[in-house]
Parts: sequence; C-alpha cells; structure tokens
Amino acid sequence: MGSRASTLLREEEIEEIKKETGFSHSQITRLYSRFTSLDKGENGTLSREDFQRIPELAINPLGDRIINAFFPEGEDQVNFRGFMRTLAHFRPIEDNEKNKNATTSEPLNSRTNKLLFAFRLYDLDRDDKISRDELLQVLRMMVGVNISDEQLGSIADRTIQEADTNGDNSISFNEFIKVLEKVDVEQKMSIRFLH
Repeated sequence: MGSRASTLLREEEIEEIKKETGFSHSQITRLYSRFTSLDKGENGTLSREDFQRIPELAINPLGDRIINAFFPEGEDQVNFRGFMRTLAHFRPIEDNEKNKNATTSEPLNSRTNKLLFAFRLYDLDRDDKISRDELLQVLRMMVGVNISDEQLGSIADRTIQEADTNGDNSISFNEFIKVLEKVDVEQKMSIRFLH
C-alpha cells in the first residue's frame, strides 16, 4: 500500500502541500497512505462515513463536529488537500514558525487559526457567534446525560456572562480569544505527527 500512496501523489503536489501545511515529505506520504486506506470508495475523496469508521472519532462526543470541520459548507466529500489543510491545524507550532515572516500568510497551525477552528466547533449555525443554545448543544454532546439540563443551563449562562463583553448574550470570536488568552492552545490542540 505504501507504493500506491507514493505513486498517486505527484512530487509537485507534495511540495505544494508542504508549503501550504508545513508537513514534511514523509508526513505527507504517510498521511496519504492513511487517507487512501480510509477511502473505501477508492475515488480520491473521503465521505463523512469514511471518517465515522475511525474508532477514535466514533467514540469522541464531538466526533461529528470534528468530522464536519473537514467539509466545506455544502460539500459531502473532501479530497486529500482539504484533508491535509484541516489536519494542519493540529500540527504543533515549531520554534522557527513562531517568528514568521510578516509577508507570508499566517500558518494553518497558528494560535489564531487553532482558536478559529475550535470556535467553529461551537458555532453550529456559522453566524460567527456562539449563542447560549449552541453552547448548550455542544455541552450536551460532551457530557451526555451525566449532568442535568438545569446544571448545563447554569454552566452555559455563566460562560456567556463571563465571556460576553459587548452585552449581546453571545460569544464572538474576539471574545472567545480573550477568554482563552491564558490557555496553552498550541499544546492542547496539537497532535504529534510522526516524521
């Protein structure tokens, strides 16, 4: 299978993906091999069902939200490049990336892009703010029936009260950033990909 992965991925594609995502050549070929093993339709794309076969996502209470993050709005398939762009959010930030060149765009794994990715997991209706109902839905996904609706409502109300600085009873992305300013997002939202 390793040979199949390297033969279907052209060298120029690997170079473009390296530039765009920061992954190394060997990481890209390894992830391509994983991508093709998940591609049950063997059509060069993954469906939501392909992702749902990943045991770690199947048991994750936010698995569906994470899976949805791989798909652009209105799409039901993701190609390898889109797959890699989403995974890049979880790539650890290397020391040499922290002082990035101001002329290049911010890397997908930057603190801001990691926070935007997390924010979108909560912003269910994609209106660029997290409402009390959205917060409740995500909290319910995470804790299931282990906490009463009254307790969840109390947590949601307190969270919005602490985060909402402009009084609109919702959390904007800027308010989300402010609440998480002391959280080590780089560490909490990183997966060690083998070199």
